[in-house]
Amino acid sequence: MHIVIANRSHTKYAETICNTINESAKERGTGIAKRSPEYIMEKIEQQHAVIALDDGKFAGFCYIESWGHGKYVANSGLIVHPDFRGMGLAKRIKQEIFEYSKKKFPEAKIFGITTGMAVMKINYDLGYQPVTFSELTDDPSFWKGCQTCKNYDVLTRTDHKMCLCTGMLYDPKKASEKQKHPYDKKVFKRLKSIKQTLFLKKKKKTS
Repeated sequence: MHIVIANRSHTKYAETICNTINESAKERGTGIAKRSPEYIMEKIEQQHAVIALDDGKFAGFCYIESWGHGKYVANSGLIVHPDFRGMGLAKRIKQEIFEYSKKKFPEAKIFGITTGMAVMKINYDLGYQPVTFSELTDDPSFWKGCQTCKNYDVLTRTDHKMCLCTGMLYDPKKASEKQKHPYDKKVFKRLKSIKQTLFLKKKKKTS
């Protein structure tokens, strides 16, 4: 298994990557912003992505987005092919894209929004902190990307203050100061409870 910085030779995997992301969202029953093969190809050609391959077979992927003139960076589209799940590959990919992001954007705050508890745990281990959406980028082009998510109505109803996703942020300045995370292990239980409440309210409204 090799995890490498994606380059032009990997654009042939773009459609497979998009299909894997969409199928994963359907399986989990969660909302996700849709990506087009063209957009994935653009990220690959810019060398703003990492890809995992096993003897030439697609195994996993994640890419970098920058916002606010490079002040904020997001690691998006993290996906592992079903044939390679349960092997700790998501964590390896996330670690790789995280370190790569810090090299390319050393002063940027790295953030993400996700509904997956496994991804939250990975982010937490890397030094991310759960934050309110107000601490993330206010770049409208980022939030525009949420329009294709089935939960977008929740985001608009709350004035972009909260959704089923949880916001997490890595601040390099705070990391260099070695500030300890203010939350304990119960934070994930509280976040999960909040998300389940929002999900049940949405489900009740649509039923």
